[in-house]
Amino acid sequence: MKRDRDLVARVLAAKRDPRCADDLVRDYLPFIKAETAKFMGRSPQLGRDDELGIAMYAFHEAVLSYDRVRGAFLPLAATSIRNRLIDFVRKERRHADVVSLDEGRQTGDGEDDRPLVETVASGRDEIEERQTREASRSEIVRFGAELASFGLTFLDVSENCPKQGRTLEACQRVLGFARRNPELLERLVETGKLPVSELARGSGVERKTIERHRRYLVAVLLAFTNGFEIIRGHLRKIVPSGGDAR
Repeated sequence: MKRDRDLVARVLAAKRDPRCADDLVRDYLPFIKAETAKFMGRSPQLGRDDELGIAMYAFHEAVLSYDRVRGAFLPLAATSIRNRLIDFVRKERRHADVVSLDEGRQTGDGEDDRPLVETVASGRDEIEERQTREASRSEIVRFGAELASFGLTFLDVSENCPKQGRTLEACQRVLGFARRNPELLERLVETGKLPVSELARGSGVERKTIERHRRYLVAVLLAFTNGFEIIRGHLRKIVPSGGDAR
């Protein structure tokens, strides 16, 4: 009973503090792996199986949605993990090709048993696409690790994104000013802290707006300081080339 009460206390603390949430996910990684293994039928590998990352995210979701009246936390987390994994498998099946391009043609006459990828002419380079997907996945994992070093998670950033047009425009001005002044980006990396005062003065955006969206701003600026080429390509839609977002 005491152990259950201690866990509930940690979950409630994690709802308020992202660092506590990350600690809870790390401490309960064996539980998350076990639930993932039940679903997969084998032990998942960290950094290799997408299912484990999805299960960790689902556990975090369960933390954020937990309420004492719903009973014990771990059964809720187990259900959340299973539901997320089911959604993932269904989505994968919807996007899977009807016929695998790695399978032989199965002609039956032995004339051409090469994989379809070698015989079907298409407008796409399948190998290049696969490499691009793998590169994107690897970069996202590295970016997640970089965020973690700043005490952030993808969920933190998602929840901290500007919701209104005026606020987004203000954040764009901050990002544009920071990119035009690389020394501010270097200071962010060296100290782990956003130079709020300089950004407020240089961009003309109120300090409280910058503070309110600190996690979002840190994440975007990190992508522009550490060679995350693929992620930067998407972020240029938010911060135009040259950094002038005004």
